[in-house]
Amino acid sequence: MPTTSDFSLGKVDVALTPRERFEEFLQARGKRITRQRRMIVEHVCARHEHFDAEQLLADLRGTPDGASASRPTVYRTLTELVEAGLLRKMVLGGRAVYEHDYGYPQHDHLHCTGCQTLIEFSSADLGKILDAVAALHQFRAQGHRLIISGLCMNCRSNRSRSRHQDRI
Repeated sequence: MPTTSDFSLGKVDVALTPRERFEEFLQARGKRITRQRRMIVEHVCARHEHFDAEQLLADLRGTPDGASASRPTVYRTLTELVEAGLLRKMVLGGRAVYEHDYGYPQHDHLHCTGCQTLIEFSSADLGKILDAVAALHQFRAQGHRLIISGLCMNCRSNRSRSRHQDRI
């Protein structure tokens, strides 16, 4: 059985920093890199976490520079960051969740529908299966997104305990 480290993610070398890539994206569209946009891209790209827009807004408002971040600017900038290829957006249980994806290898997720935890993994075996399926259908894959939904060990354990208590 594989250990957790067998599914760990590495890093991908990139030519531009996330900020430089975002600035290039905005310039190509005739938009400016404002102080708020710069603050948002730096905050988001400083860590690799899953978050939603409201969590980002709360995080930003907890910082001296982020206190002025407006909700519309955060939502608009998140959309631009996805379009620029810096963020990945996933809709889980009707909620938009983002992750900093620029500079990270292709990976997939396990999503616990109980506690909403996302667990990242990468598997060479899964890659081989995807390549074989694409070849079978004479399809040239450019990427994929796999989210496996279920219950994590803690949520299964809690449900099992509560069912046991209901029977007593």
